[in-house]
Amino acid sequence: MPAISMTPQEISDYIAQAGRDAWIVPDVPADTPRRKIAKVGVIGAGTMGGGISMNFASAGIPVVILEQKQEALDRGLGVVRGNYQRSADNGRFPQEEVSERMARLSGTLDMKDFADCDLVIEAVFEDMGLKKQIFADLDRIAKPGAILATNTSALNIDEIASATKRPQDVIGLHFFSPANVMKLLEIVRADHTADDVIMTCMDLARTINKIATLVGVCPGFVGNRILFARQAQAQKLVASGAMPWDVDAALNAFGFRMGPYQMSDLAGLDIGWKKGAKTANPIRDALCELDRRGQKTGAGYYDYDENRRPIPSQVTAKIIAEITGVAAGAAPGPDEIIATCIHPMINEGLKILEEKKAQRASDIDIVWLNGYGWPADKGGPMLYGDLVGAEAVLATTERLGAEDERFAPSKTLKRLAKDGSRFIDVQPG
Repeated sequence: MPAISMTPQEISDYIAQAGRDAWIVPDVPADTPRRKIAKVGVIGAGTMGGGISMNFASAGIPVVILEQKQEALDRGLGVVRGNYQRSADNGRFPQEEVSERMARLSGTLDMKDFADCDLVIEAVFEDMGLKKQIFADLDRIAKPGAILATNTSALNIDEIASATKRPQDVIGLHFFSPANVMKLLEIVRADHTADDVIMTCMDLARTINKIATLVGVCPGFVGNRILFARQAQAQKLVASGAMPWDVDAALNAFGFRMGPYQMSDLAGLDIGWKKGAKTANPIRDALCELDRRGQKTGAGYYDYDENRRPIPSQVTAKIIAEITGVAAGAAPGPDEIIATCIHPMINEGLKILEEKKAQRASDIDIVWLNGYGWPADKGGPMLYGDLVGAEAVLATTERLGAEDERFAPSKTLKRLAKDGSRFIDVQPG
């Protein structure tokens, strides 16, 4: 398919229709009965658990938040109160609503207090053993018919569900951080998830003012799986002579507010790292060993001034040169950086559709527009595939696939380049 041109209005109309379509679940009857959700339990009062809880309290639904220690619980509820207070101070809602919303939140150190909850959402860190233990405990404690949800961003929900005797009640509810602000909710259907659980969660997403997409179980689901492809290419670019700020600048110019290295510095380079660790990203490891762990330590890939303004770092440049052995100045240009980072995302989206892990091509665009800051004027990864053309995407992925077969062109991409079909018309399977 050669590149097509679309007016800004046509792209806007496409996004609006994609947003409407995302709510439709073709293989589940629309009149499927829903389960009543009158009370919610949330496991974890940290950034994610607190943010998730706020969604329900703001919508008028009582929430019980579980923590292991009282100080962690008090700290989490204090952060929630502070968030609500700031919103009220900024005129988002009347001052008296702060106490009304907080009154819908209660804390506990005992999971038995989930016994009367209709939905329980686990929001602890990404450790399969811990999550399976939690779901085994919930299986004992939660009432029959309660929906058991995990907020995992990448782990296998079928394996988590196997820790229970009721896998039909288990689903993924992948909120994006900060969960009280970000609009996207990936609802992850596992092998045994019941139809009424799916439809209840789709309705609930509307109730808590989210934009929902139903996706399937695979590493990273839809959003993060595509992000992993971009991150891997960004690392390969730096290994071949680009500087982190070269990559970020190209993606900023494309329309992303933050590039991968700006994002890493904001999130913290030490996520998933501990002292002495040797990971697949030796540059990150070396920066962390120097206590350059991102904005929170005043330095990461970038140096930061007192206003947290990122400044290209000579320390980072020296570390990259030592680890890669590539001389500075060998960087590819912005167009090549964009193709190298973006085209594999489009190809990964096609693989997701081949595996039936998304309901439709436009759902992939909705995920990236609402969860990852994809620039609206470029419509999402799948529509962007049509804007640049299958031949261009195929040429890039053939080049990248020759170096690493994970990024080789998918069967569907080869077909699109051959027969002239559109990316946004690709059907699952």
